[in-house]
Amino acid sequence: MAIDYKQAGVDVEAGDALVDWLKASAPAKWPHQDRLVEGVGGFAALFRADFKEMQEPCLVSCTDGVGTKVKLAVHFESYKEVAQDLVAMCVNDLVCCGAKPLFFLDYYASGRLRLDAAKNFLGGVQAACVESNCALIGGETAEMPGVYEGNDFDAAGFAVGVVDRKAALGPNRVEPGMALLGLSSSGFHSNGFSLLRKVFAADLDRWRSELLKPTALYVKVVEAAQMKGGVSAIAHITGSGMDNLPRILPPGTFAKVKSWPVPAPFLEVKKRSGMTWLQMLKTLNCGVGMVWIVAPEAVAELKQVIVDHGFRAFEMGVVEAGERPDGWELADPTWEGLDL
Repeated sequence: MAIDYKQAGVDVEAGDALVDWLKASAPAKWPHQDRLVEGVGGFAALFRADFKEMQEPCLVSCTDGVGTKVKLAVHFESYKEVAQDLVAMCVNDLVCCGAKPLFFLDYYASGRLRLDAAKNFLGGVQAACVESNCALIGGETAEMPGVYEGNDFDAAGFAVGVVDRKAALGPNRVEPGMALLGLSSSGFHSNGFSLLRKVFAADLDRWRSELLKPTALYVKVVEAAQMKGGVSAIAHITGSGMDNLPRILPPGTFAKVKSWPVPAPFLEVKKRSGMTWLQMLKTLNCGVGMVWIVAPEAVAELKQVIVDHGFRAFEMGVVEAGERPDGWELADPTWEGLDL
């Protein structure tokens, strides 16, 4: 008896139907439409590299996934949230050096292509790309029976942006005395879910809305802040929490961090897990999804930019001269997150 590809578990026709749907459901006009030469559907995508407004344009690239949060997407049969997570984890990294996102590609792999689930996911990717001023220019959908079981799937994202080298943000712009300005997170984002699934295992459904909240998209607020000026470096607070701060500090400096209001879901994690505050701050974002290092005189104006874009702003501390083993320390050894 002959066995064809479909009988082996790969439905090529379903894949073609998904590509057709993706092209038909795309926005009438993508961000950077004038630079899109060829996009979804071909063997590769073409993007016109035309940056006459920059003296020394540098391409910036990022890639990321959403970790074990995909298990909750499958459990709750809801995929648009992790789709935004995927875009956000890439573009939020991208803007940390001051880059503007240009285009995004996704990789979606499952044991069996379920069109409804894939459309829910890719529709979420499209929406998050538009919100991030980024074009969805291509991607890959893979069926891998035997690798993924049941409804399990995984996804990866790839983002490319551009920055003028003279305008790039980073440790070289940071000096002692500069302020730490935090932007509120939308929740757990997509980090720490191997822990969170255990912590909330007994009442997972009750915590559905908090656990599925997608990662905040910070592209527009960062672009607005750059127009105002005063931002020297940016840290995207992802896995390892505040341990991301030293990545944007020059040698011979450390961040002295003071407390901010910690949202109730994080307080619940602390209560259930028994972790200390230091362990919490080294594991989860604890309510702060991004930290800007800014000139002291720019704090008030930049706080207003943050609020105008729908986020809470926290004055979190200061950059100081000196060395610390972790590159940062708590301003108060008895640091206590304050319940909202």
